[in-house]
Amino acid sequence: MPEGPDLKQYLDAGVEFTQLRRSQAQKIVRDLVKNGQLAQEKTQSYVDELLERSRKRTDALVEAVRAEVRGQFETLGIATKDDLERLERKLARANRASATKKASEKAPAKNAADTAKATGSSANKKAVGK
Repeated sequence: MPEGPDLKQYLDAGVEFTQLRRSQAQKIVRDLVKNGQLAQEKTQSYVDELLERSRKRTDALVEAVRAEVRGQFETLGIATKDDLERLERKLARANRASATKKASEKAPAKNAADTAKATGSSANKKAVGK
């Protein structure tokens, strides 16, 4: 069976595309100042703005990947953690109900044995008859 594309490789490429390190942002800003396209006093705010844009792009990419993975799981019918937890709760309730039912079925039989002892069972009558 042929292997699918390396998802990690795609994710790494996307992260590199969207993440901008502070040092990279500072270099971009220095170049803009050097070329006269940005005033020196605005450098720090521009670095912060570049980093904020980078964070937003990263968040958007992460959410897009999550949405795609969720969609693929749904398409393939793969159970999610929530699905499994819901099923576990349902099974626990069913087991408790079954145990309660079994206990209530046993209780009358125990009472019948107690009643037989109190009224004198056939075993007690044989022992007394000797």
